[in-house]
Amino acid sequence: MRRIAVTELVLRPVGWVRGGRAEAEDDGWDAECAAIELDTTWLSAEALLGLDAFSHAEVLFQFDRLPDSEVVLSARHPRGNPDWPRVGVFAQRGRNRPNRLGISVCRILGVEGTRLLVQGLDAIDGTPVLDIKPVMAEFLPRGDLRQPAWASELMADYW
Repeated sequence: MRRIAVTELVLRPVGWVRGGRAEAEDDGWDAECAAIELDTTWLSAEALLGLDAFSHAEVLFQFDRLPDSEVVLSARHPRGNPDWPRVGVFAQRGRNRPNRLGISVCRILGVEGTRLLVQGLDAIDGTPVLDIKPVMAEFLPRGDLRQPAWASELMADYW
């Protein structure tokens, strides 16, 4: 089977973040509550049916307001901190990514029709949501996790 290279991928948002923060900030996201409002031109409340039986969801979203000039393709110090090592874009989770994709695990507070209420979603009001998946224990990492000390320092106040 011959593979065809994909040069462009078009995704349609399943919805948008409503509420929460209006501006992106680095820390304190766990206190933020927001709703994900489905795009009802092609989705109905049935798309969220049963999701409230889960405690958490993974939300895939796009950093749609990040200008091209802020995308970083080379190694850099996370958050510009010279005390932390230079690492590549794929060794950190910042928004300055090539495809501007973010993913966050957030607590499900409830479902109201075509609205998913969440806590701890680190996306700002109006952000396009590309997908929502329930967090299942069987999809969590198997075995021990490891990460460098700088990552723990960076995340100390994030949630």
